[in-house]
Amino acid sequence: MGNQVSLYDNMLKSLEQAASLLGLEEQEYITLRYPERELKVSVPVTMDNGAIQVFEGYRVQHSSVRGPCKGGIRYHQDVCLDEVRTLAAWMSFKCAVVGIPYGGGKGGVTVDPTQLSKTELERLTRRFTAMIAPIIGPLKDIPAPDMNTNGQTMAWIVDTYSQLTGQSAPGVVTGKPIELGGSLGRAEATGRGVMITTRELLARMGKTIKGTRFAVQGMGNVGGTAAKLIHEAGGIVVAISDASGGMKNDNGLDITAICHYLSTHPGKLLDTYTEGTFTRMPGGEVLEADVDVLVPAAMENQIRADNAHKICATYIVEGANGPTSPEADEILAKAGKYVAPDILANAGGVAVSYFEWVQNLQNFYWTVEEVNTRLEAIMVSAFTDVWEKATSKNTTLRLGAYMSAIARIVSAQKIKGMFP
Repeated sequence: MGNQVSLYDNMLKSLEQAASLLGLEEQEYITLRYPERELKVSVPVTMDNGAIQVFEGYRVQHSSVRGPCKGGIRYHQDVCLDEVRTLAAWMSFKCAVVGIPYGGGKGGVTVDPTQLSKTELERLTRRFTAMIAPIIGPLKDIPAPDMNTNGQTMAWIVDTYSQLTGQSAPGVVTGKPIELGGSLGRAEATGRGVMITTRELLARMGKTIKGTRFAVQGMGNVGGTAAKLIHEAGGIVVAISDASGGMKNDNGLDITAICHYLSTHPGKLLDTYTEGTFTRMPGGEVLEADVDVLVPAAMENQIRADNAHKICATYIVEGANGPTSPEADEILAKAGKYVAPDILANAGGVAVSYFEWVQNLQNFYWTVEEVNTRLEAIMVSAFTDVWEKATSKNTTLRLGAYMSAIARIVSAQKIKGMFP
C-alpha cells in the first residue's frame, strides 16, 4: 500500500471503541477481529506478446453471520492483503449499518490495469475468477465493481463462473450491465447515497444543500455522481480533483459540463479539460478548500494527522473507503467538525447491489424510480439510527455507525450460536 499504518489496525481501533460504548464483553465480538477466510491466489496470464506474467490476487471473507459475503474487486498496483482484509471488514459493518442481509467480503489483484490491453484484462479477470470460484457464488459470496473494475469486468466474471458451473448465474456478481441482469440505478447508487447522507447531515444542522459550498476529492463514479447530484440540488461545488490534479472556482464550477466531458471521453482526466473559468491547483489542495462540506471520494488515508488541522470544511462526508485516519478523526472531532463515515455515507452502492441481487434471484426487475425510492428509504433510516446512537452516547458519527453495525452482527451471532 505504501502506507505505514495498517488499515486493519485502524479498523480494529474503531471496533474496540464502539464495542466499549455498547458495553460489550470481548467474548461477544471477538470473532469480528478476525476474517473468516482469506484466499491468496497466483494468476498467470498470457500477455499479448506471448509472455506469461503472474499476478497476485486475493479474496477475503470477513463475516457471513448476517448472510452471504458481499464486496467489490479492485485492480490496483498497491493492492495488498492488509488493504483487502480491511475493506472486507468495512463491508461487514457497512451492510449491517444499512440493514441488508449480507456479510462482508472483498477482492483484489495487484496490477496496474492501465498497462494492460483489454484482451489482457479479460484474460486476467477470467483466470482470477477461476481461481476464486470455489468460494464465491450467489448464495456464498457476491463480488462487485470497485477501483478500476466496472460492468465489463463483472460481465466477464458472470460468463466465466457460469461456464465453470454449467448454469446461468447472474447473481454471482452485482454491478453488471443492464443487458446481463444489472439493476437500473446501480451505477449512480454510491454517489446518490453520499448526496442523501449529506442532505440528512445538513438538515440536522438546519441547513440545506442549496447554497452550501462543496469540495470533492475524486471525480470517478462516486465523487463525480455525488458532485453532479449536489450541483443539481443547488449546491455550489467550488473545488474538485482527480489523479491528474485539481481545479477551483470560488463562484462554483460548471459540474454538469465537467461530468459530461469525463463521461464522454473515457480515460480523460481533469488536466485535459479546458472549458469554462477555473484555476488549476495541486490535487491535494482540494482537501483544504474554504468550503462548508468536503467529500473525500478518492483513496484511503487522505486525511491524516499531518493535514487534518488544515481542513476548513465543517462537514466531511466520506465517499471513499477509509479516507480519514483515527488520529485525524480525533483532531477533526476536537475542532468541532462532523464526519459522516464511509460505512454509512457510501453504503448506497451495496444497498442497490442488494436490490440487483434480489432482482436476479427472482428474475423480476424494477424501474429506476422503484430503486431510488427504496434506496432513499434505506439511507434515511440508516442515517437516523446512526445519528441517534451517536447523540445518545455523545460520540462521533463514525462510532455511532460502528455501534449500529456491531450491535446487529453481535445480536445475529448470539441468536445463531457458535458452530459446532
